[in-house]
Amino acid sequence: MPTPTRAKSSDPMDVLLSAHGLRCTSAARLVLGWLLAHPDTSYTHAQLQTALQAGDVAGAEGAALDRVTLYRLIDRLTQVGLLLCRVDAQRVRRYQAMPASVHALPHFECQSCHRDSPLLGTLQGNALDLEVAAQSALQALQALGYQGLSLDLAVRGVCADCASAVSPEANAALAQAPANTTAPRRTSKASA
Repeated sequence: MPTPTRAKSSDPMDVLLSAHGLRCTSAARLVLGWLLAHPDTSYTHAQLQTALQAGDVAGAEGAALDRVTLYRLIDRLTQVGLLLCRVDAQRVRRYQAMPASVHALPHFECQSCHRDSPLLGTLQGNALDLEVAAQSALQALQALGYQGLSLDLAVRGVCADCASAVSPEANAALAQAPANTTAPRRTSKASA
């Protein structure tokens, strides 16, 4: 007797998860769905867990994922390239849906609201130069034997929306705070 075949899901989330070798679980759909619905914001593990538990996800009705399950799921989604992991200036890991291009696209990370905004339009004239320089650096490092390389060009500060909502005293303190320009950056997507 022939064995029944499982009908393939036409749900775009299931297709995306399957294409990356992941099971189409309700937890995976929930987490990836939330991050895809908020592509310009990065979340810590705790922030994401709070949002999911609060029932802020359409149809989730207060989904309860314990912190270990959520951590493992975030890790798997990051490993297969569906999520981007960035470490902010305070060395806190933040996750967001993987942007279409993470090659050498410069971006601005707001240290207050944690929105992540591409600077492509702002730096349009220099974008090709940045991409060429980034690819040259990655190729030079590959030639020296380095592997699994990635490059992340990030400008950090406070966006105009957050800056206008902060008191003048707080703005002065932010302006006097030393910039952390030497911290190593790790991203989850290799560009080379």
